[in-house]
Amino acid sequence: MLRASSQRYISISSCYRKTHLSFPSNLSRSISINSHYTQIKSQTSIAHDELLDFFDLLLPQCTTVQHCKQVHNQIVVSGTHRAAFLAARLVSVYTRFQLVIDARKVFDANLVEDLSNLHLWNSILRACVSNGYYGEAFKLYDKMRKLGICADGFTLPLVIRACKFMCSFNLCKTVHGHVLQMGFQNHLHAVNELIGMYGKLGRMEDARHLFDIMGVRCCISWNTMISGYAFNYDCNGAYEIFRRMELEGLKPNPVTWTSLLSSHARCGQTEETIQLFRMMRMRGTGATAEAVAVVLSVCPDLVAVGRGKVIHGYAIKDGFEDYLFVKNALICMYGKCGDVKDAHNLFLKMETKNLVSWNALITSYAESGFCDEAFAIFSQLDTSDYNPMVRPNVISWSATIGGFASKGRGKESLELFRKMQLAEVMANCVTISSVLSVCAELAALNLGREIHSHVVRALMDSNILVGNGLINMYTKCGAFKEAQTVFETIDGRDLISWNSMISGYGMHGLGENALKTFDEMIKSELKPDSVTFVAVLSACSHAGLVAEGRRLFSQMSNKFRIEPQMEHYACMVDLLGRAGFLKEASDIVKSMPMEPNDCVWGSLLQSCRMYKNTDVAEETASNILNLNSETTGSYMLLSNIYAASGRWEDSARVRVSAKTNGLKKIPGQSWIEVKKKLYVFSAGNTVGQGLKGVYGILEELDVRFKASASILPQGAKSKEVVPRHRPHTTYAKPMLLTAISLFYSGCNVIIEKTGGDPQVTKDGVTVAKSISLKTKANGVGADLVKQVATISANGEREIGDLIARAMDKVKEGVITVADGNTLDNDN
Repeated sequence: MLRASSQRYISISSCYRKTHLSFPSNLSRSISINSHYTQIKSQTSIAHDELLDFFDLLLPQCTTVQHCKQVHNQIVVSGTHRAAFLAARLVSVYTRFQLVIDARKVFDANLVEDLSNLHLWNSILRACVSNGYYGEAFKLYDKMRKLGICADGFTLPLVIRACKFMCSFNLCKTVHGHVLQMGFQNHLHAVNELIGMYGKLGRMEDARHLFDIMGVRCCISWNTMISGYAFNYDCNGAYEIFRRMELEGLKPNPVTWTSLLSSHARCGQTEETIQLFRMMRMRGTGATAEAVAVVLSVCPDLVAVGRGKVIHGYAIKDGFEDYLFVKNALICMYGKCGDVKDAHNLFLKMETKNLVSWNALITSYAESGFCDEAFAIFSQLDTSDYNPMVRPNVISWSATIGGFASKGRGKESLELFRKMQLAEVMANCVTISSVLSVCAELAALNLGREIHSHVVRALMDSNILVGNGLINMYTKCGAFKEAQTVFETIDGRDLISWNSMISGYGMHGLGENALKTFDEMIKSELKPDSVTFVAVLSACSHAGLVAEGRRLFSQMSNKFRIEPQMEHYACMVDLLGRAGFLKEASDIVKSMPMEPNDCVWGSLLQSCRMYKNTDVAEETASNILNLNSETTGSYMLLSNIYAASGRWEDSARVRVSAKTNGLKKIPGQSWIEVKKKLYVFSAGNTVGQGLKGVYGILEELDVRFKASASILPQGAKSKEVVPRHRPHTTYAKPMLLTAISLFYSGCNVIIEKTGGDPQVTKDGVTVAKSISLKTKANGVGADLVKQVATISANGEREIGDLIARAMDKVKEGVITVADGNTLDNDN
């Protein structure tokens, strides 16, 4: 076709050149110069028009960029490139190949007087909008208006679409005003775009008003309204428009059904989505590939891989399985349902894979707990020769990092995050949230603060997912002032924000603060959920607030209509048991509407141990042994109760039972971070080489504790660490943590009792309320407040809170330096 067109071009151009060269040799002959010139001009005009028509027909036939550029060269050579309509055609062809820069060069090459052609303006606007250059499109529109060129019914829809994606309400209002000024308020395409624009901005009231006053509506008008409601998570509004469309005699098309399915899927209405898909097929409306992909996306929410396979069958029957996005949706569906084998098989059978395909498989393995397999796929993508242009993006990195984080493998997760930064891949809010969860579990406060700084620099601090992650990290590390600051700066706090603060206070024994936060949440007219009550009941338990706990447990079902679950009963048993109300706790266990699990029985058993109630303990023990629990905590606790009572055979029998069931106690570890270095130790082990100075501080702590009447409650045992150079001396874990902290911070410590009731940690170590600090010669006592270690004890964060509170007292001036100077609050 192009070869034949080239032959025609040669014929036309030769005629064109011949016409230009047919001047008479003697201008003084009888033929008039003017009439001869007119004849030549007429012949030239005809040839010129033929060339324009020829190129106008030839350009749409270009199938490659090379063809397009060849034709463009011939247009320039022939001198026809000044024609505005041909320039517009060139712009459109370049746009088809996504060559926006070349299209803009064609546009800019035209003279100012040729720029009055509206078709040329519309072509360049369409080129910018269709390729995502929305800001550039609006600049061109502004320039067009300054030149006095009036927009038409093709210009305004393009400009409105650009405003929609720029998400600027002021710009949208301005363009809407232009629509009204130029009399296009009844123009169907312009109003449809306005409806879509307001829907994208979340202003469905404005969109609905425009829709209701439309004199004429087409199917696109209805579909745009339904899509707007779907985008704004309003499935009821979408269904209302759908029903109204049917009542007015219009038949929904496949796009209408797909938008309706999407609205329900986005709102989590999984069953309704499946039912609508069935209704769609029953009414004879042919399913689209997009509709199949939407339905596949909700199958994991039903935890029903069987339904997903049925939809897979529809995809095969209707011929949609080979669509790339349908294949990707199938991989996601099987992966999220836990069937990673089928997901992987689908992936291997794909002839064409894009980055979404790789990410779908990585996410499938990561969310199913197979983080090593996810990392293997990630590494394969990173080094694959399949397509050198396809490399891990932020979704690939985030899924792999999140997989390691969810399995408690924080070290690998943080290492991968560092590699991500070195690869210059910008982290998103999901990545940051995963890394912050690792910092929270490791109590890595310094690293968490570094991540917070990165969040501020990356302008992600307004994201609620990141904000909630920061609150969780700071509260678990005991940094409540920073947590409160983040909490107060979050706009539109959700339940997770409030739950994180309540849980954090409760975890550190600050029950009053947790209750105050709970009351503030209720005043903000946010309804608590079951997680909220787990957090607040646990806070009451740790702080000994029995009356408040009883009241909240009662309000839970009576006022807030939330039925108590296993976790809530466990909290109440723990609350009552810690306070010594063993009979009431036992009665709650017996009256539970479900079978108690090992957490409930373990809480009751711990209370029996505290108050030496062997009667309830015997009954509880029989229930625990019948549970066949997979955790060792209850077995070890029961064994210790028997040992404390001198029943060594029963103690041995319980331990043998745990061993027979294949249970093994995982040794607890504690760690302390001082000056960006981590020190890890566990019960029965030494704290490492080169720490002789630590033991000097330990001995002084031991003496001062005893001198200030720090004693263990009768029958209690502290968790102990044996030093290498004094094998017969044991030290309580809080003392060891404090000693390491002070040794590497450059300070000595003196414990003194200055009055007031003592506090008891979870380890049973009684610690005096007030502490005085004596600095060494280097005078770094004030810096101790800033350098104090971040402490965690594998589920016993009260230990870390013990020292954190002491440091807070230093900040407040309650604790003084031994030389008589009081540390300023700003230090």
